[in-house]
Amino acid sequence: MMQNQGRGHLGGRLPRPGRALYNENMSLFDRLATLIDAAHDDKCSEKSFSLRQFVHMAQTPRGACPILKVAMTNACENNCYYCALRRDRDARRTRITPDEMARAFMELRANGVVEGIFLTSGLRGGAVRSMDDILATGELLRKKYGFKGYIHLKIMPGAEEAQIEAACRLADRVSVNLEAPNPQRLSRLSPDKSFREELWRAIREIKSILERTGSSSGQTTQMVVGAAGESDREILATTEKLYRVFGLKRVYYSPFRPVPGTPLEELPPENPRRTARLYQADFLIRDYGFSADDLPVDDEGRLPQGTDPKMGWARLHPERFPIDIAKADYHELILVPGIGPKTAKRILRHRARYGISAADLRGLGVIVKRAERFITVKGKKVRTGAALSLF
Repeated sequence: MMQNQGRGHLGGRLPRPGRALYNENMSLFDRLATLIDAAHDDKCSEKSFSLRQFVHMAQTPRGACPILKVAMTNACENNCYYCALRRDRDARRTRITPDEMARAFMELRANGVVEGIFLTSGLRGGAVRSMDDILATGELLRKKYGFKGYIHLKIMPGAEEAQIEAACRLADRVSVNLEAPNPQRLSRLSPDKSFREELWRAIREIKSILERTGSSSGQTTQMVVGAAGESDREILATTEKLYRVFGLKRVYYSPFRPVPGTPLEELPPENPRRTARLYQADFLIRDYGFSADDLPVDDEGRLPQGTDPKMGWARLHPERFPIDIAKADYHELILVPGIGPKTAKRILRHRARYGISAADLRGLGVIVKRAERFITVKGKKVRTGAALSLF
């Protein structure tokens, strides 16, 4: 896909993985490559730039979209303990101007490489100046180039309210990286940031601005998992508040990866299975109506790794089952392992028009092997086999 896209005004081909990138005399394309790498360092990893990082496939309000995820600069005044861009870490630094960023993106879009953009930045010259560069790029894309596609703008910690409002006006999505579930955990990750006065305040202001202006933009956030000793219960309690109180569209979880040359370089990497379970629990809170307190955790507040949270909850609540598929309402159906919101709606539509039988379940999307011990159809248990049957 990228073979014919490497040349043009950007000034060269993508650097090969592992090639050193220098600030002095770097072409625009080399600087862009460095800053794409910096944007992905949000995920607590340090990788050489590669083609697969160049295009980030994102689920957006417009559907699946290949986006350019890039930072305005990889210089940063903050000294986060886990981050490859931290102030005290020995690293080559570079930046790109709003005009250069907008031109580069539009060239990539014209060549069919990307359709949207995610703009973030290191903190350079303070929050207001850094946010100004992000906003200036968004303004150029919308007004000078007439770009009507997907834009996601990162809100810098300490940005002014007027800047946040401008970002909400320009972008389809805005986000504040919360990083941790509470002030105590944040202090172990990012000593220069204030949980309440910067991060939580910005999330609250975004909600207020979106409500006041009627903007169709939404906000998201991200937390680092495994670097600050946080429990899953802490994370999920904060997640629930973010959804219920502040109306976030999504919360993302990034498994910690140690970066050489940072204070946390000796910590072990977090198991990706933990973040997978957090996403499953997140969906139960966001889409199924569960609360954080509903979800089973061990004595250390961790979700069980051996089973998904919905199955774990169902096994702990035999009094809620079996549920009769022929009679259950939507809220009862989505409690069943193997039945999600879309499947529950299909069951209800099919049942209203044709009735329901065990033979219908697979075709409607039910994962019968997971659901069978928790359901009946017209009072009869369901069993799996070559063909579904009742007994």
